[in-house]
Amino acid sequence: MAAINDINLPSLPKIASGKVRHLYGLPDPNALLFVASDRLSAFDVVMASGIPDKGAVLTLLSAHWFRVLSERIPDLRTHFLSLAVPANVTPAEASVLRNRSMQVRKLDVIKIEAIVRGYITGSAWNEYRAKGTVHGLSMPAGMKLGEKFPKPIYTPSTKAEAGAHDENIHPDDAWKEIGDRETADKVEKLALQIYTTAAEYAEERGIILADTKFEFAKDGEGNIYLVDEVLTPDSSRFWLRSSYEVGKEQDSFDKQYVRNWLIQEGLKGKEGVILPDDVVKATAAKYKDAFRRLTGDTFEVAATMGSV
Repeated sequence: MAAINDINLPSLPKIASGKVRHLYGLPDPNALLFVASDRLSAFDVVMASGIPDKGAVLTLLSAHWFRVLSERIPDLRTHFLSLAVPANVTPAEASVLRNRSMQVRKLDVIKIEAIVRGYITGSAWNEYRAKGTVHGLSMPAGMKLGEKFPKPIYTPSTKAEAGAHDENIHPDDAWKEIGDRETADKVEKLALQIYTTAAEYAEERGIILADTKFEFAKDGEGNIYLVDEVLTPDSSRFWLRSSYEVGKEQDSFDKQYVRNWLIQEGLKGKEGVILPDDVVKATAAKYKDAFRRLTGDTFEVAATMGSV
């Protein structure tokens, strides 16, 4: 199946487009439609090649996590409403939307990338080697690549406008991005709680959740909701527990595979990169393997059922 990189839905008003997702209006003024394309972004650059079925994997896996987290954190609020395809689209549009769209609550997004890290890797490892810190936080001496932190740490970044890059910030400065300290404190506490809950769930299924990124929003009464995609191979680092070994790069079920290929080929941050077929196929397989291990179903079965 070919990747669906461009999505056109004349029946619905488009509100916004991101690197991977489109946001559309719905007849219900309190709801929106999130639509995930098969585009892949690495180092804040969208690849010219898409990954077939990636948008559906992200959508169905997010729906699964919203259900699991709501069961395990009873007071958690999420923006997720339904995987149902809107009734006011054409049959051709419906075929595109099936499994890659979700209806969500319309909320005010909190302007912060809420990143939680359980293990030292990626940009955190680079900063630690240079300064002994992670997002400005002092870390224990002598840590090794891939080592587990004594406890999960909250390491937020700015939420950049389209075309700009997110910037890592000290947790104590998050309130400056958000606008008030109370909301910033609630976001930090909630992000750490969700990470811990998700990490325990993943561990039960042989997966280490090394780190992840959450996004949050508020309603008119100030209640905070978990929004956007959640705990997918796009927003998280998933490692295979059985092969985990401190001091080396880990077997990964996320787009780190593509990042590594880009670095190896000298293409990090380059525009218009066309991924080789073998990289596309391997990436698609990794995403679907993560889906199977985390949900207990193959992606094909979940897609046929239309839900998880």
